[in-house]
Amino acid sequence: MSRVDFKQLLDAGVHFGHLKRKWNPKMAPYIFMEQNGIHIIDLYKTIVKLDEAAAAAKQIAKSGRQILFVATKKQAKEIVEEKVKPTGMPYITERWSGGMLTNFRTIRKAIKKMKAIDAMAEDGTFDKISKRERLQIMRERAKLEKNLGSIVDMKRVPSAIFVVDVTKEKIAVAEAKKLGLPIFAMVDTNSDPDVDFPIPANDDASKSIAVIVDVITQAITEGLNEQKAEKKEQKNENNTKEPAKTRARKK
Repeated sequence: MSRVDFKQLLDAGVHFGHLKRKWNPKMAPYIFMEQNGIHIIDLYKTIVKLDEAAAAAKQIAKSGRQILFVATKKQAKEIVEEKVKPTGMPYITERWSGGMLTNFRTIRKAIKKMKAIDAMAEDGTFDKISKRERLQIMRERAKLEKNLGSIVDMKRVPSAIFVVDVTKEKIAVAEAKKLGLPIFAMVDTNSDPDVDFPIPANDDASKSIAVIVDVITQAITEGLNEQKAEKKEQKNENNTKEPAKTRARKK
């Protein structure tokens, strides 16, 4: 059974593409028709591709790996943060810093710098410096936090990325391809769908973005819950076996 139905996608405006003159010919397989000069996306194909992407995202989460969400366009920022945050997955909703994936070591240095500033605030170092210096340091921290988003706890390069708009996030997509990371992406009629898990959909309307991201994050949550259940079951099995081992030693 599909995770989303045709009417949900229709009501969210997922089918609305761009003007015909702005289309990317590679999107032809996902276009249903043209209406008043605008391409209309085939929602039945969206459902198939969305289900495929959700199934893959669930397995990645279930295996304990991370998917980095990238959505820096205005209409996607709050939606992605709201829906991704509860899953514990990392996300970037401000400017993408070049090298965030391919030069992750540098990003880790920035994260360490931010944490060092936090340590200064806790160990009393701030009490020993001037108010002006303290203000400058806190401004630097605020800037770092804004650019790093939720990746401060990301200890290694993610196993995959999800992008709302492949055209806007072309640098992130290029870096992911260079590293061979699976790419999940919403692809509009003006986009290049050459990614691992393309989801043909309107990537400009907030309702469309919300319904797609919601399906993916729900799948991730399912994967995480199944992982917890399996770990709990394994723990119970180990506890059951332990007394038997103890009895064997006593004999």
